[in-house]
Amino acid sequence: MKGPVCLKEFTPAELEAWVERAGQPAYRARQLLKWVYGRRVEEFQEMTDLSRDFRGWLTERIRPSCLERVTVAAADDGTRKFLFRLDDGETVETVLIPDGERRTLCVSSQVGCAFGCRFCLTGRSGFRRDLSAGEIVDQVCAARRELGAEEKITNLVLMGMGEPLANYGAVIKALEIITSASGPSISTRKVTLSTVGLIPEMERLVPHIPVNLAVSLHGSDNETRSALMPVNRRYPLEELLEVCRTLPLRQRQRITFEYLLLDGVNDSDGAARRLARILSGIRAKINLIPFNEHPELPFRQPSPERVEAFQAILLAKHYTVTIRKSRGAGILAACGQLRSAEREYHVVE
Repeated sequence: MKGPVCLKEFTPAELEAWVERAGQPAYRARQLLKWVYGRRVEEFQEMTDLSRDFRGWLTERIRPSCLERVTVAAADDGTRKFLFRLDDGETVETVLIPDGERRTLCVSSQVGCAFGCRFCLTGRSGFRRDLSAGEIVDQVCAARRELGAEEKITNLVLMGMGEPLANYGAVIKALEIITSASGPSISTRKVTLSTVGLIPEMERLVPHIPVNLAVSLHGSDNETRSALMPVNRRYPLEELLEVCRTLPLRQRQRITFEYLLLDGVNDSDGAARRLARILSGIRAKINLIPFNEHPELPFRQPSPERVEAFQAILLAKHYTVTIRKSRGAGILAACGQLRSAEREYHVVE
């Protein structure tokens, strides 16, 4: 990276080492982190317990932010979708979802996506590049600055643009920063990472950092899932689910299986019974997602009655099954709709 390095690229330990190598005492790094992550201050000149010389030194060598907020769209349900511009001109989207006392932030891990799931607008845009750890972390920081002084992000989901486990190194580093007591300090129990099912990376992730895992399933047989998700040809259902059975989960931890319901495609009673059967023996909960329609996509949302009937079959088999409430669909902020198209920000603050 040319020019001053972005502060959000450093883990706390890396920042201390960097400051010490430059001849500054290590406690300066801790002061800096407290201002940026604890007090949400981005301007060095506002960090009043730092000496003037040190603030000038920082200004020459480091920059607080990795991205620029371009605009924000607000939905009637309180959901906000942010468009951020990166240093190279690429853009990504981040979604803040309020629900009572909860504030869930959905962050992106890549510019675009390479996996081409047929129901996803992000995949239709193609893959541009991975995000750096700092660009992931800075989405959290930028969203926090939009909240009131007493508000906080309570939950973090890596379900935005891109496949997190395809950007494994940067995502793991970002999670280490985000969950650190010296960083945004979001508990790992409140972080969920969603994946299309990249088996080698799943096996690396779970022992390394104990975040929650959500697996995008969307089909209960290989034929249906391969038609919807090309990744299934590389990692077919039986291999994916066998790995899910053997992952070293925390006590009482379960894997969330996300299942997008598409009218006439994967929403039959038979598909529900098959889903119940293939998840047998896995510590699982199921999140049903009625499809969010878009003119560019060839699918339709099932009726509420069909969704409830699908859920009832799974409940009868003693699974925990939720139906995801669509949030932000009016501003293309719902599941599968992110693609950083500035022209779609028709409701702007």
